[in-house]
Amino acid sequence: MNQIDSVQELERRLAEPSIRDLDSMRRIRGDIIILGAGGKMGPSLARRVKGAVQTLGSLTQVIAVSRFSSPGLIEELHKEGIETIVCDLLNQTEVARLPLCPNVLYLSGRKFGSTERPDVTWITNTIIPAHIAWHYRASRIVAFSTGNVYPLVKVNSCGSVESDAPGPVGEYAQSCLGRERVFEYHSQQYGTPCLLFRLNYAVDLRYGVLVDIARKVYACEPVDLTVPAFNAIWQGDANSYALRCLEHCTSPARAMNITGPEIISVRRAAEYFARKFHCEAHFRGEEIDRAFLSNASLCHSLLGYPEVTLGDLMHWIANWVARGGETLNKPTKFEVVDGKF
Repeated sequence: MNQIDSVQELERRLAEPSIRDLDSMRRIRGDIIILGAGGKMGPSLARRVKGAVQTLGSLTQVIAVSRFSSPGLIEELHKEGIETIVCDLLNQTEVARLPLCPNVLYLSGRKFGSTERPDVTWITNTIIPAHIAWHYRASRIVAFSTGNVYPLVKVNSCGSVESDAPGPVGEYAQSCLGRERVFEYHSQQYGTPCLLFRLNYAVDLRYGVLVDIARKVYACEPVDLTVPAFNAIWQGDANSYALRCLEHCTSPARAMNITGPEIISVRRAAEYFARKFHCEAHFRGEEIDRAFLSNASLCHSLLGYPEVTLGDLMHWIANWVARGGETLNKPTKFEVVDGKF
């Protein structure tokens, strides 16, 4: 694939609907509301959905809901025909005023800062879902979750599958399991079709595990080997899966692991970037034999493999980092094993 050399081109690639997205959108009926649309994934997901709607000439409305703390984002989305609603999802009165749409993509959540303010993490990851699940009990909901609800598994395993028992490590992961349980309850109680979207980990060229490793190698900083392996997926593919998962919501709620097919070695990824940057990779820490790993075979069997390969993604990242591309300065802390983010 061609290089990505600007933020504008990056945003276009993230938002461009695929043939599979268009096929799915032809079958999805009714407006689509994206809750928590002001975060890392929300804007490009909203643009991808809107792009599919426009390509098909559909009358479907795409509504983005957030507190919208990023300057200028509302104006940008309006220019692309995306309706926006400013809403504090923790405020039940404000949530009650949100339009009732048949299709809900729920992205809201809190990870970083969980150690300093676990109370905020818990209220964000459990109380807000309760508000949303009740208000949209007659809709179908794709609720973003995380592979962190699973325990660490052996690196030589194939990763956790959806039928494995959860084993969240730390309060962040525990609160994420709490979020899932809230949606599961409403799905059982009210027949709400729901899918728990266990993402692990999305990569934009401005953030993600691979970006963290590449930037450390480029800066001649040591890469931590404590957690020796991880999963990753291009954020554009994660956006595509989120949209198409609307067709796979069920009651009772079902879980689906969302990631690429590979188990990626931290050491080998660092050595790859070192070759690209014509430098030496430096390491620290002692590898353990476990990691947070997800097996996305179910997703791939139902929705196909990601369109962007790991090789292309790493090539893009190397080019982006070497040319001084923009970063969001949000390290993933993938090397953390005690769940303290």
